[in-house]
Amino acid sequence: MSQFISPLQSYSPAPPAPGKFSRSGWRTFGIAMIALALAFGLAIYSGAAAQVGAVWAAGAAAIAALGLAGWVAITIVPALARRARIPWIAMRVDYRITREGIIFLVAVFVVALAALNTGNNLLFLILGCLLALIIASGIVSRTTISGIELQLELPEHVFAGVPAPAIIELRNLKQTLPSFALTVANFNASKKGSAPAGALLARPVYFPYLPRKSSVRNHVDLLFPRRGIYRQDALALRSRFPFGFLEKTRRLPAAAEIVVFPAIQPTDTFYEVLPLLSGELESYQRGRGHDLYAIRNFVESDNARFVDWKATAKSGALKVREFAREDERRVLIALDTSVATDEKFERAVSFCACLAWHFFELESVIGFRAPQTEIPLAPAADNIFDMLRRLAAIEPTVSKPTRDFLKELAAEPDVFKIVLTSRPRGSIPTSLWTSSYIVFFDSL
Repeated sequence: MSQFISPLQSYSPAPPAPGKFSRSGWRTFGIAMIALALAFGLAIYSGAAAQVGAVWAAGAAAIAALGLAGWVAITIVPALARRARIPWIAMRVDYRITREGIIFLVAVFVVALAALNTGNNLLFLILGCLLALIIASGIVSRTTISGIELQLELPEHVFAGVPAPAIIELRNLKQTLPSFALTVANFNASKKGSAPAGALLARPVYFPYLPRKSSVRNHVDLLFPRRGIYRQDALALRSRFPFGFLEKTRRLPAAAEIVVFPAIQPTDTFYEVLPLLSGELESYQRGRGHDLYAIRNFVESDNARFVDWKATAKSGALKVREFAREDERRVLIALDTSVATDEKFERAVSFCACLAWHFFELESVIGFRAPQTEIPLAPAADNIFDMLRRLAAIEPTVSKPTRDFLKELAAEPDVFKIVLTSRPRGSIPTSLWTSSYIVFFDSL
């Protein structure tokens, strides 16, 4: 499933769709043409009457002609202008002169100086051609970037450090003219084309040719180095066509937002912790079962809570009770967001994401808890992406907490917990150790 974003145009309210017949519009236009033709006829009659000495008739005809023209200008022209589809006039365009443009302007200045000093008609002719070239370039390039709509298709799930395929589509709404040499980039990118922090596009996307009344799609890979929420307020449509003297930029408002999940890249520490974690979980599940499965000899990995003292006294050797395993793996991942260095906190967030994905692959029942957020226990397939979304936006707690997060976890011994914290070992509640596996930030 993909998210579609269609930015608004930079001009206000769209007029009627092009090509749609408007009876009232054509009627108004016809009235204006008839009135102007009548005014023109009265003006000609006024001139003829003045030549033959009919001063009063000439004056009356002139006043009537001016009145008709003024009536058309005041009443009909504004109505027609409101109905006209002329976004290329209203759209805002930013200009930046290029190196080629600077060279061309220097050449124009030299030719102008030589023409003024010598009075040579050929130099004036060349100067006129150069100035006309600048005007023609401005008109053509402005036409090129007008009538363009942009659609950005973003992937639904994006992980930090992993290229995410996206699609940029440009649509040319112009009826007769194509567009050339268009570039879509971040609006606030530097002149060298580098993307600012938090921008969606790492590099500009180039469209060499966009036919009239057609669309062109271009694939691009988005790469985000860190987790978080990335927003793009605007995209820039740029063009140097046809001569490259000026780079024209049109701002396209685009309220695009994408949530980048933490990287799912297990580290060596994760692989070291996983066997210990699995052993604790197996032991907890076996110990938390309700039905007695067997009584067997004690081994070093067994918990002393499950020693059967009656069987031990009868046999003279340590015996433990083994319960039937529960069918579900129920795990609550808890992240203590107490103050820690940014680097350690980011490693802890990534570790949480790896754990969540690991239990998702095992089809476990998982939940997530932090001082500022909570996701109840549910099948991992139902809440894995909600958990990753919370991890993408989570931040460390700077102020002093009003409640003890770890004590609240210790009060829930019925679910196995994996707790990540930056607190020292001596500050961990004793009762929390019996139902949890503690991972310290310093060990990551």
